[in-house]
Amino acid sequence: MDTKYNPKLVEEGRYKKWLDAELFKAEDHDDKQPFTIVIPPPNVTGKLHIGHAWDTTLQDIITRMKRMQGYNTLYLPGMDHAGIATQAKVEAKLREEGISRHDIGRVKFLEHTMEWKEEYAATIREQWAKMGLGLDYSRERFTLDAGLSDAVKRVFVEMYNKGLIYRGERIINWDPAARTALSDIEVIHEEVEGAFYHMNYPLADGSGVIEIATTRPETMLGDTAVVVHPEDERYKEMIGKTVMLPIMNREIPIIGDDYVEMEFGTGAMKVTPAHDPNDFEIGNRHDLPRINVMNEDGTMNDKAGKYAGMDRFDCRKQLVQDLEASGELVKVEKHVHQVGHSERSGAVVEPYLSTQWFVKMEPLAEQSLDNQQTDDRIDFVPPRFENTFNRWMEGIHDWCISRQLWWGHQIPAWYHKETGEVYVGEQAPEDADNWTQDEDVLDTWFSSALWPFSTLGWPDEDAADFKRFYPTNVLVTGYDIIFFWVARMIFQGLEFTDRRPFNEVLIHGLVRAEDGRKMSKSLGNGVDPMDVIDEYGADALRYFLATGSTPGQDLRYSTEKVEASWNFINKIWNASRFSLMNIGEDFSVEDIKLDGKKSVADKWILTRLNETIEEVTRLADKYEFGEVGRSLYNFIWDDFCDWYIEMSKIPMNSDDEEAKQMTRSILAYTLDQIMRMMHPFMPFVTEAIWQNLPHEGESIVRASWPVVRPELTDDASKHEMEQLMEIIRAVRTSRTEVNTPMSKEIPVLIKAHNDMHLNNIESNRHYIDRFCNPSELVVSLSPEVPEKAMTTAVFGAEVILPLEGLIDMDKERERLNKELEKWQKELDRVNGKLANEKFVSKAPEKVINEEKEKQVLYTERYRAVKERLEQLKA
Repeated sequence: MDTKYNPKLVEEGRYKKWLDAELFKAEDHDDKQPFTIVIPPPNVTGKLHIGHAWDTTLQDIITRMKRMQGYNTLYLPGMDHAGIATQAKVEAKLREEGISRHDIGRVKFLEHTMEWKEEYAATIREQWAKMGLGLDYSRERFTLDAGLSDAVKRVFVEMYNKGLIYRGERIINWDPAARTALSDIEVIHEEVEGAFYHMNYPLADGSGVIEIATTRPETMLGDTAVVVHPEDERYKEMIGKTVMLPIMNREIPIIGDDYVEMEFGTGAMKVTPAHDPNDFEIGNRHDLPRINVMNEDGTMNDKAGKYAGMDRFDCRKQLVQDLEASGELVKVEKHVHQVGHSERSGAVVEPYLSTQWFVKMEPLAEQSLDNQQTDDRIDFVPPRFENTFNRWMEGIHDWCISRQLWWGHQIPAWYHKETGEVYVGEQAPEDADNWTQDEDVLDTWFSSALWPFSTLGWPDEDAADFKRFYPTNVLVTGYDIIFFWVARMIFQGLEFTDRRPFNEVLIHGLVRAEDGRKMSKSLGNGVDPMDVIDEYGADALRYFLATGSTPGQDLRYSTEKVEASWNFINKIWNASRFSLMNIGEDFSVEDIKLDGKKSVADKWILTRLNETIEEVTRLADKYEFGEVGRSLYNFIWDDFCDWYIEMSKIPMNSDDEEAKQMTRSILAYTLDQIMRMMHPFMPFVTEAIWQNLPHEGESIVRASWPVVRPELTDDASKHEMEQLMEIIRAVRTSRTEVNTPMSKEIPVLIKAHNDMHLNNIESNRHYIDRFCNPSELVVSLSPEVPEKAMTTAVFGAEVILPLEGLIDMDKERERLNKELEKWQKELDRVNGKLANEKFVSKAPEKVINEEKEKQVLYTERYRAVKERLEQLKA
């Protein structure tokens, strides 16, 4: 191993070796239990961001661990064609060349787009490689693959035949710049300063006016009614009358509907069924006409009267001026509100009446909710997100699935050129010349909703991968797309496979900037994961992302914490180099023997290793990776590096060959187990170190996951070692407090509380000699304690440093009083817990026993400190 940890050298070329050896390839037999994760397919629109890095790191940790645990693990890669985003980018590229898609036609445009896709797909694969993702590229899929396209057609046709897909006229999100319908997730709501425009609608009989307020006055040109609450005393008598629509001079009715909130505004609303989803529903209930006053590009059409041809916002300005001139404008109030913008084009989204294809959601949502009451339910981690899922399913509305694009799955519907008859099928009609296929494509989310099963060979239900790896085990994703993707995969999986698409959904949050703000291009606070890898290495980034948050919570990016991860890896690297130098090049797996004579340090580190393996495995199975990181850090940095490695120098520098051989065995075994536990988090550096250790097998990727070996646990060694470490810490702390360096010898007295503790300390005095540098070491049940000394209570003993001429007795009394207060607080806390009947009745026996042990320990320390204070007062 190199003398310094260099992530670039460690990571360079290693991923290719893994791929060449096909270490990530799932097996084509059923000897092992399968475990499957399908990657949430990134859009083929460019570079992966830090959120992708977090998402895929968690997936890779889970799949690497399961592979090591002996599962036939499939981590399936793939990408999404990203309809609107991809088409927009390709069209922009064509515009730079002075042409449009209409100039070259649909076929040529799709060829251009596929070339563009291949270029960016290669970039994404390079980024996956840089992250070290253990993906099975032999099974990589793309949402426009032939197999996935077959699945999309099958689903569309079957849903249409079942009445779950229909074509109709409804209000949808419309992007006037891209001239296409949008899904809700493609609408970004931004806070903007607008206005409430108040205007009077005069009653047709001349008896008065009704005041109306709106934020979009241009839509009033399409008003077909005014609505009030039927119980509103102000307007009850007006229901059934008519008003004259200002400017247009069209007579429209006053209707009653309990949708109106009497307390809000004037209690009266304009109804524009073609330009507002709520108005659309009111219009349906009252059989109102739908008047669309806009063109698809956001200009006003001929139904807008004299405003025809004007841009919608220019029309707004002119209309307000005209209302003011006619005396019908009451007032204009500034109003800050959320306005939907197209994620792709930036245009203000228009609620727009349009003929589109829709999925009837109510029966699918009901099926999904019912399934959550069965054994085939999907478990959400954390569980609170099931409520989010349920709320969305309970309030769901029909899903607009058609898009006015060329890039995507063209809708498998044909219209007869003469009769207008609609034919829906997986193949074109036999007399295809007489039919025209629908120009639109399906929403990208329609195909990605099939991702867990379409990627595995469905609709061929006999496909080997579908039979072996479906349903998948875990979906890992952010909480921001529970509605848009997770829910859709659930209802499509249940509808077409009769099974849940995944057993669990692990939900994480968003990666935020260091100040807590959301990362965005406009704020310029985004972080490119590839830049971080170039500076600190993939392992440091992965470890930070994996251990920096708990399930469901957001993660704040921190350069300082990435550096801390790098420092941790560097510590592991240096500890490994020391261990390997002492193990020796000729030491093999067969030489690792752990059944001989061991020191207390040997027994203790093996016991702590067992505890760490058990804790890490338990926490990782619950996806508590932040806690896994804490457990690994404590064991590796504190126990192994700071204590055991230092203690191992004593036998390694002695003439005791038996002790040396045992130390080599424990160093080799412990380091091997550490590398295996760390491997899912830090794949590159653990492989590099493991290859230098005595090992069997080609790669740590396929090494077995550590398991607890009960025969290596020695509980007594924990108490013995804890006492020893406390003694050493006490001496070092006391030296620091009186500014006495470790290089200067001083006498050390240890008062043991009983014969057992006396024997333990005596048998380990060589460690105290090595780490405390005493001029003399006295261990006794009743040593002669000088007046001027520092005393520290430790487990089973007191450490006394005679410091004549070095200690201020007033300060020592002050220190001891503070220590007495500390132990009193700890005693009060633990006594309170044990006196609490609820705690004692509900807490596990192990937890109660731990609190009782603390009670004994704190009582002992309180007594020792109090005794020493009384001695000083005497």
